[in-house]
Amino acid sequence: MDSSARWFLRCRSVRRMGEAAATFGIKRIYEAPADDDGCRVLVDRLWLRGLSKENARLDLWLKEIAPSPPLRKEFGHMKERFEDFRQLYLQELDNNPAVDTLHELAVTHERVTLLYGARDPEVNHAQVIWEFIQRRP
Repeated sequence: MDSSARWFLRCRSVRRMGEAAATFGIKRIYEAPADDDGCRVLVDRLWLRGLSKENARLDLWLKEIAPSPPLRKEFGHMKERFEDFRQLYLQELDNNPAVDTLHELAVTHERVTLLYGARDPEVNHAQVIWEFIQRRP
């Protein structure tokens, strides 16, 4: 099994959000779309280089859920800054109305795949969103 498949299985989880029950996963957007991705949601604020919107096969571009520009720039995808970034971003998500959109998607879809562009599958904001969804009552 390749590393991306292992990562997706590790992140797969069923979580109850009120009356909603959905399986959420995360996947790098540069990986080929799969039939079992379900609702494909890009969670990056900026569009990604070298990727056409047609090839992305998105159901939704939820840029509002991405980290604020100052937080994203401060993090800079540096592994040693991830824990601080994670804590600050979780606080941002607590007050972000775009999280409600994920709740709505969980009501209407059995599976939601959060798509991100970062190179590192463990040190990125989609991982933090996934964690936040799992912890949300």
